[in-house]
Amino acid sequence: MTDERFAGARRAADAIGEATRGFRPDVLVVLGSGLGAVLDEMEIVATMPFGALPGFAASSVAGHAGRFEFGHIGDTAVMAMMGRVHLYEGHPVDRVVLPVRAARLLGCRAMIVTNAAGGIAPRLRVGQTMMITDHVNLMGANPLTGPNMDEFGVRFPPMADAYSARLLAIAREIAGAQGTDLAEGVYAGVPGPNYETRAEIRYLRSIGADAVGMSTVPEVIAASHAGMEVAGFSLVANVAGEMSDSHESVLASVEEGAPVLAALVAGILARL
Repeated sequence: MTDERFAGARRAADAIGEATRGFRPDVLVVLGSGLGAVLDEMEIVATMPFGALPGFAASSVAGHAGRFEFGHIGDTAVMAMMGRVHLYEGHPVDRVVLPVRAARLLGCRAMIVTNAAGGIAPRLRVGQTMMITDHVNLMGANPLTGPNMDEFGVRFPPMADAYSARLLAIAREIAGAQGTDLAEGVYAGVPGPNYETRAEIRYLRSIGADAVGMSTVPEVIAASHAGMEVAGFSLVANVAGEMSDSHESVLASVEEGAPVLAALVAGILARL
């Protein structure tokens, strides 16, 4: 019997294929709050609102455009998510990762995921891009819970190398060529939607987290399980645990730092 989650991913992939007249993406790009500028250089061939994807939902978060865009950056065929849906919006984890699984069925071999995050490590500055080298899943949800979907991957997939060493090396090379002050570190995924208490930040620092956010981890787990290469980037939008934290201030910081991250991601895409 076919797993309904796999059947849902197949329906989503078929709907995308129909809406884009058979467009076959190579790379999925997931863009967090205010990061749409990453795709300014893309030649768009099709657009699809989140709500038109079977089994998915419109995003309710300010700064998330809530649509898919399809096109090319250089010779790379790209499926881009302009925003995402989150666990804290009340969505089940399988809905959160549905586009990742659909993208894999369409042929995507890699995923570049971005987010706005709170900086924990003192060395990080607001507006800086941090390349994610590892993550800590504190979200209380895992997209691999339930019967394994053998069509995607094995029952007990390793996550020690979820972030592709090859893509990390490419990102370092491009950042060096562009003169980008690229940080590296560990991302902690938490449920949200509230920002963290000071005690929680002390805890996160003690377990090795450099930045914290409310997304990304489920998508990375699903992509890695399905055999996709993954690169992840956090734009440090605030100092985690400060009383001045607000979504508006986060978006303002993202707007300031987005051009550097956009140039980095576009450079990576042109190399894939």
